[in-house]
Amino acid sequence: MPPKRIAIFAATPWEMGAVRSAFPPGVERRIGSLPVFVCTAGDREYWLAQTGVGLEKAGRSAAQLLDNQSFSLMVSAGFACALIAADIGALLVGREVVYREAHGDESTEVLEVQGDERDVVMTWLETLVPPEHIGLFVSTDRVIGSAREKRRFALSTQAIGLDMESSALAAQAQRARVPFVIIRSVSDLQDEDLPLDFNLFLRPTGWLKGIGTVLAAPSCLLGLGRLRRQSLVAAKALTAFFRSYAAAMTTERQKKECSPT
Repeated sequence: MPPKRIAIFAATPWEMGAVRSAFPPGVERRIGSLPVFVCTAGDREYWLAQTGVGLEKAGRSAAQLLDNQSFSLMVSAGFACALIAADIGALLVGREVVYREAHGDESTEVLEVQGDERDVVMTWLETLVPPEHIGLFVSTDRVIGSAREKRRFALSTQAIGLDMESSALAAQAQRARVPFVIIRSVSDLQDEDLPLDFNLFLRPTGWLKGIGTVLAAPSCLLGLGRLRRQSLVAAKALTAFFRSYAAAMTTERQKKECSPT
């Protein structure tokens, strides 16, 4: 029987590094222009792809991979802003996701793609994650940096977590009919402001202005130090989770092999 293939997408090198550290050695492949790391644990083959930040890049990367290979499950992994009370490093699990423009008031339809492999993962996750940490995610088109904006998103969407990729990934999963789940660790909180406007760094022409902002305001450096520490905690939590996940799925296979027929 061929292995079950699990596609795991993360946006940045830091997020992908945290995920990749959880898995055994594998091989590098290239699907078109998309580099992919592939490894095997138990009866599952894990395909890890770094998308880049934002909806467009995430959707393009997912389409490229899903058009070239079949999968039993697709995972949106990485960091998230918590829109509920949560600690840094806490896991948030999304069954479904909506998209909302940063300055908009209307969300798109809810995207959810169910399936057997997702059911297996969710059954296991429900033994690890508090019920209030499982629910709806919202994705948007820019970094939401102020506590005021975060609270607005939380109240208007009733989502538990905020990111910039999951809705685009879910749309591609729905198109390809691949079960989909979001598993992210908290790197920033609802009631805290980010130290600067990170949207500057998402534009090729914004880097100089972004660096100038940091140099002109020493308080930004303190905030960036805090965010770096929080991201390290979130990264460790992400690695610990995926290491446990791979081990649990391997154990599940061994139980089935040892059970009487």
